Amino acid sequence: MATIYHNPRCSKSRAALHRLQQQGIEPAVVEYLNCPYTEEQLSDLIQRAGLSVRDVIRSKESLYTELGLDSPDCSDQALIAAMAAHPILVNRPIVVTQKGVRLCRSLDVLEEIL
Repeated sequence: MATIYHNPRCSKSRAALHRLQQQGIEPAVVEYLNCPYTEEQLSDLIQRAGLSVRDVIRSKESLYTELGLDSPDCSDQALIAAMAAHPILVNRPIVVTQKGVRLCRSLDVLEEIL
C-alpha cells in the first residue's frame, strides 16, 4: 500500500500522483491541507525519509518568516509544531511505499521507492 500526502494545486504533487498511477499504484491520497499532519506523524515521516526538518519546511512561504522560523535558534521541535499547525509550510509531496518514504520534489526521487 502506498500513500501520497498531496496538494492537488501543486504541479509536483500532481505529477507524483500521476507517476504512481502509471505504475499501476492507486495510493491512499491524503490532502494534508484538509487533514493536517500530527507532530508525531511528521517526525516519523521526516526520520524515515532520512531528511532534516529544515529539508521539509517550505522556507519561501511568507508564514515561515512571519513566525520567526528562519531563526537559526528555532528548534526542530518548534519547526515541526509550526508545520503541524500550518500545513502549508510542509514541502510536498511526501510519498510512502513499502520501499520507503521520500519527499518527491523531483520525480527521480520517487523512482527510488517504486
